Amino acid sequence: MPKRILTGTVVSDKTDKTVVVKVERRVKHPLYGKIIKRSKKYHAHDEGNEFKAGETVRIEETRPISKLKTWKVIERVDTHATPAKADVA
Repeated sequence: MPKRILTGTVVSDKTDKTVVVKVERRVKHPLYGKIIKRSKKYHAHDEGNEFKAGETVRIEETRPISKLKTWKVIERVDTHATPAKADVA
């Protein structure tokens, strides 16, 4: 069975080797049909304490690491990538 991969925003990096990632999803309201946002927070393992609050990251499902941690951070998603500027001479 493939591991689930989710993308979310780091909301807390205060604990050692752990980050809290908020994952938002858009769902249709069952009665009214309006698209609404639903979010859930996941505790993810961050071995090197390299991810900070506000960053967008990708997390992967893994074996249980602790009581709350069953996810690990794979990579940082570069959402603010700027195209390389050409040298003007």
